[in-house]
Amino acid sequence: MTVDPELLIHSDAEDLAFSVAGRFITALADAQSTGGIAHVVLTGGRVASVVYQAVAESPARVEVDWQRVEFWWGDERFLPEGDPERNETQARDALLSALDVDPARVHPMPTDTGQGAEAAAAAYASELEAAGSPTFDVLMLGVGPDGHVASLFPGFPQLEVIDVAAVAVHDSPKPPPTRVSLTFPLLDRTREVWFVVSGEDKADAVATALAEGDVPAAHPKGQNRTLWLLDEAAASKLS
Repeated sequence: MTVDPELLIHSDAEDLAFSVAGRFITALADAQSTGGIAHVVLTGGRVASVVYQAVAESPARVEVDWQRVEFWWGDERFLPEGDPERNETQARDALLSALDVDPARVHPMPTDTGQGAEAAAAAYASELEAAGSPTFDVLMLGVGPDGHVASLFPGFPQLEVIDVAAVAVHDSPKPPPTRVSLTFPLLDRTREVWFVVSGEDKADAVATALAEGDVPAAHPKGQNRTLWLLDEAAASKLS
């Protein structure tokens, strides 16, 4: 069961990032409150890096047992290990390196070692299956100016894929051209979906998605909650 999206507007990108960081810590602590493991899906982008830094620097981070957090990614740029353009690299530099995480619970998408993006997508799908096909507690997503989420772009065939967990994406309109992305059924397999969006260049896409328009960002829905966490610029086209 899904519920209607909730909208929370913040004054600017910095206020947005620090609010999301606090919400992130609280959500993980709540997910662990019954003794379980928290599963989160990370994103990349300009706001995400500030969110991760704020989490790493927050005194409240001690509320979370980081050894009992499983980290996944919604999509990845298919690049060599350590490339600064990879979402994994961004998250490691800003967040994971500052926390006492269990390396076995960190699940980056495969790097480009010459095996091809299709093999990388299949390997990530197998890793999810080996982990018991978890339901995620929190999924963070950015939104592109064209309304894409993860690496699911308008008009691309990957939007129609429902039978596999992860897909290769070629000829991406946003560089780099080759990527790996979770599919819509996996993005929907989460308790809370958070769209974290800043900037006036995203305002049209936000308005279209919230009006259930024909953009990928209109589709992911949380089983318990769907949050649109915006700054005023990203919300500027909402009526």
